[in-house]
Amino acid sequence: MADVLTTGANEIAGHEYLAFTLGSEEYGIDILKVQEIRGYETVTRIANAPEFIKGVINLRGIIIPVVDMRIKFKLGEPVYDQFTVVIILNINGRIVGMVVDSVSDVTTLTPEQVKPAPEMGTAFSSDYMIGLGTIDERMLILVNIDKLMSSAEMGLMEQLAA
Repeated sequence: MADVLTTGANEIAGHEYLAFTLGSEEYGIDILKVQEIRGYETVTRIANAPEFIKGVINLRGIIIPVVDMRIKFKLGEPVYDQFTVVIILNINGRIVGMVVDSVSDVTTLTPEQVKPAPEMGTAFSSDYMIGLGTIDERMLILVNIDKLMSSAEMGLMEQLAA
């Protein structure tokens, strides 16, 4: 088991992460998955879509699904203000928008700064956590955004994107 955790930490070491906030927590995703960051704009709702799928937007002629991560992770009622952004992701060739409270910076983490994700019964499944990145007093919850966005419960994405 220790070998698996060490290997996982080494694979992501020295990677750059885009840090964003949801509520009072800070998360990090691989910067290479980020296509662009946009201000939040009104989305077109899709009938019968799960609540966390806000709808779709037209991004330069491409219709992309937009997921509200606060709703997805049950982090209270989302508030849309001047800090709310949509991170446009490219996940295995599929374009997806992810609504977050704000984006702070891009951080490079070394192997020593990445700790294995603890096992805990939270709304945020540890299946989607790579680990915890520590930078001085800051802690980033590192998200495996590929795994999260292509998970079974997000399966609607394929239907929307089709």
